[in-house]
Amino acid sequence: MTIRITEHLWLPLPDGRRLAAKIWLPKDDAPAPAILEYLPYRKRDGTAPRDATTHPIFAAEGYACIRVDIAGTGDSDGIFDDEYSEQELSDGEAVIAWVAAQDWCDGNVGMIGISWGGFNGLQLAYRRPPALKAIVTVCSTVDRYADDIHFMGGCLLTDNFNWSGQMHAYNTRPPDPALRDDWRERWLERIDTLPMMGADWLRHHARDDFWKHGSVCEDYSRIEAAVLALGGWTDAYVNAPRALVANLDAPAKALIGPWEHKYPHIAKTNPADFHGEVIGWFDHWLKGKANGADAMPDTRAYLMDYDPPSANYRHRPGRWVDGGTIESLELRFGNGTLTTENSGGTITVRSPQTVGAASAYFCVGMRIENELATNQAVDDDASACFDTMPLHEPMDMLGRAEARLAFSVDNPVAQVCLRLCDVAPDGTSVRISYRAFNLCHHAGHENPAQLEPGRRYEASVSLNECGYHLRAGHRLRLAVSTGYWPVIWPSPEDATVTLHLDGCALTLPHRVAGEDIDGPPPPRDYPMRDAEMLRAPDSRTERRTEKDGTLVLETFDDFGKAHDRVHGLMDGSTVTQRFSIHPDDPLSADHWSQWEFTFEREGWAVRIVTENRMTADTKAFRLWRKTTAYEGDAMVAEREVSEDVPRGCL
Repeated sequence: MTIRITEHLWLPLPDGRRLAAKIWLPKDDAPAPAILEYLPYRKRDGTAPRDATTHPIFAAEGYACIRVDIAGTGDSDGIFDDEYSEQELSDGEAVIAWVAAQDWCDGNVGMIGISWGGFNGLQLAYRRPPALKAIVTVCSTVDRYADDIHFMGGCLLTDNFNWSGQMHAYNTRPPDPALRDDWRERWLERIDTLPMMGADWLRHHARDDFWKHGSVCEDYSRIEAAVLALGGWTDAYVNAPRALVANLDAPAKALIGPWEHKYPHIAKTNPADFHGEVIGWFDHWLKGKANGADAMPDTRAYLMDYDPPSANYRHRPGRWVDGGTIESLELRFGNGTLTTENSGGTITVRSPQTVGAASAYFCVGMRIENELATNQAVDDDASACFDTMPLHEPMDMLGRAEARLAFSVDNPVAQVCLRLCDVAPDGTSVRISYRAFNLCHHAGHENPAQLEPGRRYEASVSLNECGYHLRAGHRLRLAVSTGYWPVIWPSPEDATVTLHLDGCALTLPHRVAGEDIDGPPPPRDYPMRDAEMLRAPDSRTERRTEKDGTLVLETFDDFGKAHDRVHGLMDGSTVTQRFSIHPDDPLSADHWSQWEFTFEREGWAVRIVTENRMTADTKAFRLWRKTTAYEGDAMVAEREVSEDVPRGCL
């Protein structure tokens, strides 16, 4: 089936604002179900390469596809206020109603999205717009506090500020002058009104109403649309698919592969047929086809097998399985051991600030290269490790391991990071799962409190979901450190955590029965953006140790420069990031980034440079950003903002 494409149209909102949209329609004129993707990432250039690989395929299968820019982004009217704001979601309801009312739509709407689009797809389903019948959510979350880019286990993720800097850069980009005569006015308005989101998010350091807004776990019963949830074991957002299957009353299925933060058909690791999954799901729930989508196993998961760790896997060995039968297997902490026997005594943990050198980039798939977790042995050597004996028989795990900790501390603020690792006979250590936890949150995330040094406490920590096959002859290791840089921001002072072994245990999600199944086939052929590459993408990573012992991680990503042959816009971007820390000084932690965007048309060129930096002392986090905008060679705006945010229990 051939398709019809409208590069740009104005979608009206009830209050008179307009959102920018692009549509792909089936060639015939019969009304069709619609697939909506609703994002702040600019349909004109930002997601154009990815959109070209998905929506034309869906349109050719008989779907009306529409890609809409959120208010204040891309070419849309309005001012951007925050991620998943009331404005965004109420606008989203209006968009769905408008789409359903068009003569090219039969009144049934589905949503797809990864990350932001996966989040707001769930959040809009939670609000129950009548036309929204089904969603496909990829790399998303059910709990914005527990499983987003801001906090993990009550610990501050460095990506809270990193993401703020990235969104700052994204939202200082201008509308396209080919579409808006007022592009310059709107551009400068965006630069002047963009919130300091990193500071805003940081002020909500506990799980308060700010984070409950948009967290569908607050009331799973509100979701009535059918949900297909996809995730990848190497992605940051791995806990949602099985949580949705376990808690939704609505039809729900989970599909979890070895992928990173990408739609599966364009993943670097084991790419798969994403199109088939989407079409099959929507064919059943939007078109009413009896194709068996409702009869699939509730969980389809790829159990990853051992492979020597690499920062850039292209293939990960493993096999596809159903959810099977999971039994809890409890192991107790001993003196460096994990056994079924009770133990006594204590072990102290006080890690150098550089533990985390072998960690992955928090959200793998955002860079040009994957930057996956490497051999964990270097981090294991600086952590307290608890190992099983070599296994006599292989063991499958599917689910969330849970650690029960009895502990005391010597400082009022302390945190731990727990890593579950597969240790091969040669000593190579592969990270299976991990989770950071702020010990001030031992009684819950809503009311953290500073700790009393010397007092014994207890806490339970659920590690991130995993699907893994542990071979016979390998050991399972739980490594415990008091930091994990650059994934989490360090505590204000070096803290020693004492583990009281009689109260410490690890419970594993042991998959004891189930079926091996067929997973998604390899990706089908798909179209690409009609663009000329003017500058090829490039990526590099440098790790170095300064003379004073400071460890520096510096990354550079050039996302290339392209000329869109359809509408003529030329766009390019680069980002440099630097993370540095001294092994003996948590207050030396420093994160800096710089983004640069360029846009050109004949007789028109703009360039935007944004910088962001975060440091801290014992009392406050110090956030700074700068925006410099150029039209041609002339600087037209320079804005500098700084804010200090009290640390609280961070």
